[in-house]
Amino acid sequence: MLLRLMGGRAVPAGELAVAAHVSPQTASEHLARLIEAGFVTARRQGRHRYYELTNTDVAHVVESLLVLSDAPGAGPDAKPVRPVIGSLEHARTCYAHLAGWLGVAIADSLRREGYLIPAAGRAFTVTDRGREWFEQRGIAVPISSGTADSKLARQCPDWTERRPHLAGTLGVILYKRFLELGWIAPSVKSRAVRVTLEGRQALSKYLHIVVG
Repeated sequence: MLLRLMGGRAVPAGELAVAAHVSPQTASEHLARLIEAGFVTARRQGRHRYYELTNTDVAHVVESLLVLSDAPGAGPDAKPVRPVIGSLEHARTCYAHLAGWLGVAIADSLRREGYLIPAAGRAFTVTDRGREWFEQRGIAVPISSGTADSKLARQCPDWTERRPHLAGTLGVILYKRFLELGWIAPSVKSRAVRVTLEGRQALSKYLHIVVG
């Protein structure tokens, strides 16, 4: 149920029960415990109650816990395999920022180009070159104190790639801007994200990422 809520949208209890393959009564019991623990909040709209994650910190915790789980093929001798295009493993949203192979590839490229620098506390520091690059793409970087700020740019552990993607305010803004530019298109049925033809060309040109 928590994974179903990782898209950042409020979902009715019935859909969460189906996603978890449990009865509505069992889902309600679990949701009550999640609300009590502070993981989930609920609001009533008409005859239904809609549930959502309390905040981005909860999404970060869920991703971190998933990294600790035993994913298929995640052993020390496993060879990296690019996920199938269209799958959650290839590209997805993680509470309003990009995750999966694509999200990690973008974070890796931003680091490689010197736009982001890993810092303490799982944060990224946005360099002057990085600020210029983002602004050239129409992405306004919020002003910080000049030091690493995990709320602005955070290293979010990716549970499928086992390496960090870009989260925080900057990660959310980047995702929204890519949507505006038509570089990516979200799925209406899941958290999967599709890279458009324009997006493939742009990612290759500006970040040297080959999608496909």
